Amino acid sequence: MQRPIVRSRIMLSRPATPATTDDLPVVQDLLDTLVAHEATCAGMAANMIGQPKAIIAFFDEHKRPQVMLNPHITSQTGPYQTEEGCLSLEGTRPTSRYRRITVAWQDTSLAEHTGSFQGFVAEVIQHECDHLVGIVI
Repeated sequence: MQRPIVRSRIMLSRPATPATTDDLPVVQDLLDTLVAHEATCAGMAANMIGQPKAIIAFFDEHKRPQVMLNPHITSQTGPYQTEEGCLSLEGTRPTSRYRRITVAWQDTSLAEHTGSFQGFVAEVIQHECDHLVGIVI
């Protein structure tokens, strides 16, 4: 079910708690909300729909929605400066990102995965992982 977007910086600055299989309804709501905002959004964290759980969803390089539970960036290379927007906030802000990252995460069955990402998808994952620790650009 599509959920309203949280715009409160106070709510967005709260760190997420680990996701479990009990949070699968949150996963579906997050995916539904991401797809509903496809024209203006490349990724979302669960706290953006009012659920402080460590879950992110994003569009991969083929524009398919993907989800990660409990993602953790394990390596990053190629720092650069950019400007980003956020569906929860007005305008854009400067930030630092990395061109290539490696991420460890769990799928909806809590199976462990590790993958490397680069370019815009890496930037989106970094943005959403920041949300999970309460960092708002």
